[in-house]
Amino acid sequence: MARILIVEDTPGNMLLTSIVLESEGHTLFCADRALPGIEIAQQEALDLILMDVQLPELDGTAAVAILKGDPRTCAVPVVALTAYAMKGDRERLLASGFDGYIEKPINYVDFLAEVQRITGGTSMPLPE
Repeated sequence: MARILIVEDTPGNMLLTSIVLESEGHTLFCADRALPGIEIAQQEALDLILMDVQLPELDGTAAVAILKGDPRTCAVPVVALTAYAMKGDRERLLASGFDGYIEKPINYVDFLAEVQRITGGTSMPLPE
């Protein structure tokens, strides 16, 4: 399973995302702001970073620029996990350096499919 960093400042969103990913067996690292998230990314071997865009102090777009500019983290896929869902937001975020885009509130099935696509991992079957 994948080693995933979640950078999310809303406790409810962090909890939901963590529960969904842990239920699939992923190892999680969590940060509620960009700078601690960047520090974790620089210290851990990660397979994926899920980054909220609207963060205090340093937003996700600025954080992804730092991560992509650092040789220790430039190869780690960073997916925007965002409430930005207006026409053009996806394209704007992908153009700014994100490797993927997941809309909030998350759709469980789509969320796991995107994580699997990015990490190349396998997912446990969903209960019927």
